[in-house]
Amino acid sequence: MVDEPGGGGLLTVEGGLVIWTLVVFGLLLYVLKRSAWPVLLQAVREREQRLERQLAEAAQAREEAARLLEQQKQALERARAEAQEIVTKAKLVAEKERAALLAKAREEYELLLVRAKKDIEEEKAKAILELRREAVDLSIAAASRLIEQNLDSEANRRLALEYLASLEQRR
Repeated sequence: MVDEPGGGGLLTVEGGLVIWTLVVFGLLLYVLKRSAWPVLLQAVREREQRLERQLAEAAQAREEAARLLEQQKQALERARAEAQEIVTKAKLVAEKERAALLAKAREEYELLLVRAKKDIEEEKAKAILELRREAVDLSIAAASRLIEQNLDSEANRRLALEYLASLEQRR
């Protein structure tokens, strides 16, 4: 390396410069320690406390969320059970109503059937009675023509009815 005319090179150590650098550094350190260091430490402590508080709040919020989630799950399960119970009850009520309606329909059918049979029998009896009267009237008319005399129609009718009643008793 080439020596420079006015002093040392970059790698030479000068004692006076080192001492002044250490003195300035020490003074700067002392001034910082007295004025800036407490403020910096206080800011760091406050930040640390704020972070700890936020972590605690986050943990508490997580626990609260887990508790609320569990409550929601339980409420949902209760709602499902209640809905299932309502559906089951509705099915039972519907089945009972269906059975009642079916029984009522059968009962009405039976009543209608009995009434229809009764009406048929009444109409049959009326028709038979009407046929007997017609037969008696025809018999009287035929007998009148054969005999060519007109008997009392009431007496003839009574005789014919008695004859038909005796025929029915023979059966």
